[in-house]
Formats: sequence, C-alpha cells, structure tokens
Amino acid sequence: MARIVLGVGTSHSPLLTLDGSRWAERARDDFKNQRLNMSDGRWLAYDALAAEVANRYAPECTTEQFVAKSRICQQALDRIADDLAAAEPDVVVIIGDDQDELFGPANMPAISVFYGEKVAMRPRLIDGASPSWLPTVAKGYAMDGAYEFPGAPAFALDLIEGFIACGVDIGASARVDDPRTAGFGHAYGFVVQRLFRGRTIPIVPILLNTYFPPNVPTPARCYAIGRHLRSAIERSTTAHRVAVVASGGLSHFVVDETLDQEVVDALVSGNSAALERLPVRALSSGSSEIRNWIAMSGAIEGLTSSWFEYQPLYRTPAGTGIGVGFGTWK
Repeated sequence: MARIVLGVGTSHSPLLTLDGSRWAERARDDFKNQRLNMSDGRWLAYDALAAEVANRYAPECTTEQFVAKSRICQQALDRIADDLAAAEPDVVVIIGDDQDELFGPANMPAISVFYGEKVAMRPRLIDGASPSWLPTVAKGYAMDGAYEFPGAPAFALDLIEGFIACGVDIGASARVDDPRTAGFGHAYGFVVQRLFRGRTIPIVPILLNTYFPPNVPTPARCYAIGRHLRSAIERSTTAHRVAVVASGGLSHFVVDETLDQEVVDALVSGNSAALERLPVRALSSGSSEIRNWIAMSGAIEGLTSSWFEYQPLYRTPAGTGIGVGFGTWK
C-alpha cells in the first residue's frame, strides 16, 4: 500500500522566478489590465481599482520592499525543498491547473490524471513583443525549451482506478500529441525546477480546472476530490512513499489578505468546513488556484502542519499582485 509522507503547498507566481529588483517589470503589465478580479465577484479596470483604494499600497511598492520580500519567499522555497529531500518520496503528485497550455475550449475536463511515461514540457512562444520578464519566467517554469520529466504510469493507473472506484469520473491521458500545445504548464514545471534540486523524481500531474467555467469544481467538491485521492493512493498496489503538492495561489491578481488569511488558517488547522464553504465568487481568475490547496488539504487529512509562510506581495499602488503561501505537512 502506498502512503502519503508529505503535503506541500507552494505558490508559483512569476515573481518567484525573478529577482526582487525586477518585480517592477512585471508590475508594468498590471497598469494596463482592464479585468482584475475582486473577491466580491466584481471585475475592475486598473484605474477604477486605483481610484477605489486611493493607491494606499504605494509604500509597499519600492525596490527595497520587493528585494526584502523576495528574500523571504526564496527562503521559504528552500525550506520546502529541504523538507521534500528529507521525505525521500518515490513519486510526487502535483495538483495544478491548466491555463491554455495543454487543454482549451475544445476539451476542458474538470479533473484529469496523466498516466504517461514522460511528462512533456514545450516552450511558450517568446518574441520581440513579449514582456521583458517573460524569458526568465519561462526558464523558471521549464517552458523555455523542450523538457521531459519522468511520469509514474503504473501508480497513476492505480490512482485513476481508485478515483473511478470512489465515484469520481475523471479524464485521463497518456500522451501529448498536439505539437501546438505547451504540454504541461507552469504549475508543474515550477515545482520540478525549483523544488527538486536536480533530482529525478517521477511525477503524476493532476489537472484541476480552476479557471474556466462552466465545469469548475466547487470548493466542497475539491476537498472531496482530495479525500478520494488519498483513498486511491492508499489502495495502490505499490509501496510508494508519496508527496502531494498543491501548486498555485493564493489571491491574485488583486491581493486579498482577508481571504488569504481565512484560507491559511483553515489549511494550518485542518478546518475542512471552512475550506468547503469558501465563496465561489472569490475564487476566480488567479485566486481560483486556491482550489488546488483545498484538494491537497483533503488528501493529507491526518498530517500536521509543520510550518507556513504567508506574504502579501503588492506590486502596484492599487494593490495588484499576489498573496503567496508556502508550507509543508508531515
């Protein structure tokens, strides 16, 4: 029987692949954003948001602040990498989301498990019109070239069969045939590139549709999916030591510290009811990736929070940016 030996949660923001001195490059794109998601369900243009909050976050948006925050985030990522190395997993299950990298409007499963031998990553199109920060970020996401990470086919098939036995009707795939896709996206590449430290560890990508209606799972369903994932892992005929990683989040592209703290408190205390009742209207756009953490939390019931680091990363005076979270459960 396989067993979960480590739970991991990590944000995968572009800011985490850039030196803090370069965060202002990413911030420039925010000023042009005409559709920023608010936790009350509204969508605002940047100028409207700036007027509403009276640019109160300007003191947070200095190079000195960016560099200091970057240092804290990188230390947290190093700590996750240490915990992952110490746990010595035989396989890492990564719960992430697809953002037009592998799936699209022609086919968008609510949840899918990959059971192929090779997890393919392909370069995103970078040209002269690309933002200055994109090439560095693409490298941090393993999307600057063609990569192949080892999968865990037999174990992934056990998970698929376990999900079906639990009543979770899922999508499944074993190949990436369309050369026009980017393959598996940044939610997976970031984890391997930043946390594995060059080690070869088989991965099983679980793709949760957090972004794209109409078939986005509710928070309660995400938690139930996590519980069924644990059941499927424990039903596996392998004796694998398994790490389960949630990739993405927390609130973005407008930072909402109140929402983030509610999520963090529930994750750390194991308060499943609080996670299940999170309002759907608050989980749109980038904030939708909180669903990956909810699913991870369902999978690691019984493990205890070891530590957690939360940082609100404001990158413009209007409060755009991301609330990042990092932590492990043992």
